[in-house]
Amino acid sequence: MYIFLCKDIFSVAARETAQALRTLAQAARGVAASTKEPQSAAAMLDSAQYVMEGSAMLIHEAHQALVSPGDAESQQRLAQVARAVSHSLNNCVNCLPGQKDVDMALRSIGEASKKLLVDTLPTCSKSFQEAQSELNHTAAELNHSAGDVVHSSRGTSSQLAMASGKFSEDFDEFLDTGIEMAGHTQCQEDQIEVIGNLKNISMASSKLLLAAKSLSVDPGAANAKNLLAAAARTVTESINQLITLCTQQAPGQKECDNALRELEAVRGLLDNPSEPVSELSYFDCIESVMENSKVLGESMAGISQHCKTGDVPAFGHCVGVASKALCGLTEAAGQASYLVGVSDPNSQSGHEGLVDPIQFARANQAIQMACQNLVDPASSPSQVLSAATIVAKHTSALCNACRLASSKTSNPVARRHFVQSAKEVANTTANLVKTIKALDGDFSEENRDRCRVATTPLIEAVENLSTFASNPEFASIPAQISNEGSAAQEPIVRSARSMLDSSTLLLETARSLIINPKDPPTWSILAGHSRTVSDSIKSLITSIRDKAPGQRECDYSIDNINKCIRDIEQASLAAVGQSLQGCRDDISLEALQEQLTSSVQEIGHLIDPINTAARGEAAQLGHKVTQLASYFEPLIVASVGLASKIMDQQQQMNILDQTKTLSESALQMLYAAKEGGGNPKAAHTHDAIAEAVQLMKEAVDDIMVTLNEAASEGGMVGGMVEAIAEAMGRLNEGTPPEPEGSFVDYQTTMVKYSKAIAITTQEMMTKSVTCPEELGGLASQVTVDYSQLAHQGRLAAATAEPEEVGFQIKTRVQELGHGCIYLVQKAGALQMSPTDSFSKRELIECARGVTEKVSMVLSALQAGNKGTQACITAASTVSGIIADLDTTIMFASAGTLNPENEESFADHRESILKTAKALVEDTKRLVSGAASSQDRLAQAAQSSANTITMLTDVVKLGATSMGSDDPETQVVLINAVRDVAKALAELIGATKCAAGKPADDPSMYQLKSAAKVMVTNVTSLLKTVKAVEDEATRGTRALEATIECIKQELTVFQSKDVPEKSTTPEEFIRMTKGITTATAKAVAAGNSAQQEHVIATANLSRKAISDMLTTCKQAACHPEVSEEVRSKALHYGSECTTGYIDLLEQVLLVLQKPTADQRQQLAVHSKCVAGCVTELIQTAEAMKGSEWVDPEDPTVIAETELLGAAASIEAAAKKLEQLKPRAKPKQADETLDFEEQILEAAKSIAAATSALVKSASAAQRELVAQGKVGSILANAVDDGQWSHGLISAARMVAAATSNLCEAANASVQGHASEEKLISSAKQVAASTAQLLVACKVKAQPDSEAMRRLQAAGNAVKRASDNLVKAAQKAAFDKADDHSVVVKTRFVGGIAQIIAAQEEMLRKERELEEARKKLAQIRQQQYKFLPTELREDER
Repeated sequence: MYIFLCKDIFSVAARETAQALRTLAQAARGVAASTKEPQSAAAMLDSAQYVMEGSAMLIHEAHQALVSPGDAESQQRLAQVARAVSHSLNNCVNCLPGQKDVDMALRSIGEASKKLLVDTLPTCSKSFQEAQSELNHTAAELNHSAGDVVHSSRGTSSQLAMASGKFSEDFDEFLDTGIEMAGHTQCQEDQIEVIGNLKNISMASSKLLLAAKSLSVDPGAANAKNLLAAAARTVTESINQLITLCTQQAPGQKECDNALRELEAVRGLLDNPSEPVSELSYFDCIESVMENSKVLGESMAGISQHCKTGDVPAFGHCVGVASKALCGLTEAAGQASYLVGVSDPNSQSGHEGLVDPIQFARANQAIQMACQNLVDPASSPSQVLSAATIVAKHTSALCNACRLASSKTSNPVARRHFVQSAKEVANTTANLVKTIKALDGDFSEENRDRCRVATTPLIEAVENLSTFASNPEFASIPAQISNEGSAAQEPIVRSARSMLDSSTLLLETARSLIINPKDPPTWSILAGHSRTVSDSIKSLITSIRDKAPGQRECDYSIDNINKCIRDIEQASLAAVGQSLQGCRDDISLEALQEQLTSSVQEIGHLIDPINTAARGEAAQLGHKVTQLASYFEPLIVASVGLASKIMDQQQQMNILDQTKTLSESALQMLYAAKEGGGNPKAAHTHDAIAEAVQLMKEAVDDIMVTLNEAASEGGMVGGMVEAIAEAMGRLNEGTPPEPEGSFVDYQTTMVKYSKAIAITTQEMMTKSVTCPEELGGLASQVTVDYSQLAHQGRLAAATAEPEEVGFQIKTRVQELGHGCIYLVQKAGALQMSPTDSFSKRELIECARGVTEKVSMVLSALQAGNKGTQACITAASTVSGIIADLDTTIMFASAGTLNPENEESFADHRESILKTAKALVEDTKRLVSGAASSQDRLAQAAQSSANTITMLTDVVKLGATSMGSDDPETQVVLINAVRDVAKALAELIGATKCAAGKPADDPSMYQLKSAAKVMVTNVTSLLKTVKAVEDEATRGTRALEATIECIKQELTVFQSKDVPEKSTTPEEFIRMTKGITTATAKAVAAGNSAQQEHVIATANLSRKAISDMLTTCKQAACHPEVSEEVRSKALHYGSECTTGYIDLLEQVLLVLQKPTADQRQQLAVHSKCVAGCVTELIQTAEAMKGSEWVDPEDPTVIAETELLGAAASIEAAAKKLEQLKPRAKPKQADETLDFEEQILEAAKSIAAATSALVKSASAAQRELVAQGKVGSILANAVDDGQWSHGLISAARMVAAATSNLCEAANASVQGHASEEKLISSAKQVAASTAQLLVACKVKAQPDSEAMRRLQAAGNAVKRASDNLVKAAQKAAFDKADDHSVVVKTRFVGGIAQIIAAQEEMLRKERELEEARKKLAQIRQQQYKFLPTELREDER
């Protein structure tokens, strides 16, 4: 695989080389044609031809080396040809117009600098004053020439040639003058210092020419202009240092001249601020301007003051401080203007390159000069040591730069080249250092020749490295400032230039005033310049503040998103009115869904960049928020279009509401980002930014879940395929983020996600036959798992050793990605046509392919670290064993763990002891395997997994053989082996983390600690096995094991590991109740001292404490819990556990020494535990804040029932709204009116009773808030009775209203009489009165809630009365309508009278029975009423 990769890289490199050579040939002909000197033109063409020939030979030799990768001779020839091509390229570049002149100037400076290596200085031929005057003159000329070099590097080649030649001439003259001045110094130390300053000027001059040469070759190189300006400033500063040391001028003149030269040097920073000047952020620039302006104001006042007093030293100090402040102001202004320009959305920010070619070129120049000094016969021992120091310094810097570059690049060839070049430089440097040591011991000609020979390979290695580093692939990309960005820069640049101009004039005026302070016109001029400086600085500060990056873009984006929110609101209103108009009909639902998904994904990708920019990268804020806002218009269009094509109104509103939520969260994030502005010191805004970012992420996740569910249900899998493809693409991105963990960490996570993909794939195979509609959700799960797997795979590949393993992991994960894409696509196709057998077959084949590729990923991971992979597998096995033991404990606790034969525990004791001892040996091998090879570690992990499996089996057999008559003892035994398995899991995890680490690594200490716990638990198991048949000691043994287990649980609880999931405070409180029960059991067991009770206490204590600690940490680590409450919960959890351990230890003491004093201590410890439990419950209440309620509080039950009654009434009212009179033949209009009247009245009663119950709920909450009703112990009984009364009253209202609705329905349908309707209405009125009485018992009569309650009750009464009147009127009218037909015959008439009397008597008897029945019902109900209601009724 690696060979194929190399061939591909070679093919690409060969094609790129051929294209570059074609471009070089055209450029060489163009340069030659435009060159006036025939010799220069011929030299250019010849050098280009040498490059062509050498490149052809290079490609040929590279191909030969690729065919024979192990041939050392071909590798050597390839290296020689590569060096020849590199040399030819250097010659070709040096033939460019201007380059040769710069090289000549560099050589001239190097030759002139040899004058500084002499041991004795030449005799002085001039006086001190003449030498001083000439030094000042030549210094000014050299400084001016340096400025010319800077300007000419941006011009034509002839200008650069002329400027560099003039610079070398001026340098020669300045050097001669400086040496002359050094000869006038009397002190040897001063003379050495002058010569040292001259050397610094020589080095700075060489760097200046190198920077000018680099800029002229590539004017667009990032940061080249700033490097050139910095080099010119270094020359100026070096000259100033020498002038300060050597000259004696009139008072204050020297300081002013130095300041003026420094201001002239920094002026170039404002010429074209398209490159960063420093590392300052925008707000750092503002702070720098404020600080420096304050310093400048103080120093300007000092300059004026000291001119008046004539204090020359103080004047010079103030001038120097003012100069530094002005330089700082200029740098800050230049950096701020760059950030303003690059932050414009139309500008493009630059990118830092892999290496800095100028750094390599400077190091190359310095090493060559140092090597020349080494081999120079005139070099003194001190000069040799100085040269050796320079070589060591620069070669070390080059090696560090190569190391950083190799870690950053994703190109394996470039990485290997950087590493190899660094080795060559380091080896040749080491060889040279050996010869230098020999030369230092004996300055013989032989040692000097050896030193000369040793310098040659070093110079070649450094030259080759410099050439390779100058590859454009590694170069920085300069920023591109737009016209709008340049316009935004202008106010800052103009203010800074005005400041420099006025400051220059101020210093020149101050220079004359310090000599003649009695000149009034000059003082007036100084005051004018001082005002101009102050005004320009004020203008500069205002301009920087007004042009803060990103603010204008934030305002624009906020307006844009506000418009989008208005559009989505209009669409929501239209959807409610069923008049939503969407996009064109020719756009499909799937296309709209993909567009919406794509927009949401892009918005999600921008959340973290905006978060970062808002916190500390102001220059990027404008770009990111503009980019974010650009996605919202297509988002709204796609959302509205998708909603218009969905027929279900609920789904329509869901899509539109989630889109609106996303837009509103984006708006909130933009407001927070604008407030933060990219200022890292605005910490007060960072919490708001973090909150807005979290809300934005949640909104994105919600709408993505909705879209994925909709897509999976419809078989549309385009979004999932894109997500998998995107994850695959990120695998091959350049430099991965800095890994925070080790390969083992990423390996473990990858194994988890790989297995999850395999399990989901198997489930998809099953569902394809049984339930194809569920394939969408499974495909979505595969997509999520693969995205996580690819992310971890990228980090694992970056940390894997050797590199081939990392490449193998990437390749296997890529292959798995292709398989997942095919699987998801087939799942979508099968959803579209569930009965297609061909699609089912294809999906099953794809699923099998994915399973195979998962196994290949696992094998690739195993190849990286076989031992750690075995640890992962063993940990998974042990985890399954622990789960199986938990199930066995459940069966044992239920008394259903019965033996299958007549075996006894003694038959298994020896097997348990033997297997446990074998596990101890495996533990030792496992610990030693962490520091040995991966093979030994793998064997130890596999052996320990097998042994714990055997041990678990024999212990379960032993526990089963004891019979279900003693379940507590069975649980003790199984708990003992469970503790061993849990300790082994921790040990395997610690071994995995410590594998390959040094002995002093913290993970090694964790490994030793885990091994101790493992041995302790195995020992405890052995003791339990021996004591389990001894009825006198097995309870004590169980208690000891429980105490040890709880201590281990407490250690885990106190660790900083965050639990994987969180739980609710209610669940936490529920778990604390187990502590109370276990405490009571422990005290009882201590008092009884019976072994059976002690065993039961031990088992119960273990479970209660474990559950409490688990839920405590899960609840405390919930993201919504504050830090203060979290720390309190963890503290009291530890305190409670510690107190409970003390209680169990006290029980143990009572068992050993059952005295009265010892038993009294049980109560003391139990009270301590009870106090901690109380604190835990209060902390749990604080986790939910004011919204927390006790679900068993009667007042809470009352409110819940009230709200439930209101819901029942509303449901009945909705049912009434749907009722219509039954269809029947044409009748009188009065009857039709009656039925409609009945329905309207019933609706009114339902609405009124709903309002009544809601008002009762509000009144109940008001009572709780006033403290009249609550969980106070003193009134708990009364409040409970009152709450039950309120509940029963609310239920009665709900039931009566429901009966009324049924009666109304039956009445209008003709199935019930008006009497039943009247009775139901009266019952509603009665139950309403009872509810009012229940609420009035403890309420304030003039409270707002009671007023609302009374109004609602009156409404119910009015509605009930209206219904009763309507029904009575209907009944009366019906009675009037009934006409009695009287029989005319006598006998028949008598019979008719008797029948009527009989019916009347029967009805009277039924009426009397109904009245008695009603009285009995009321008497029974009366017994359950609270006291307050009874009194009110009386």
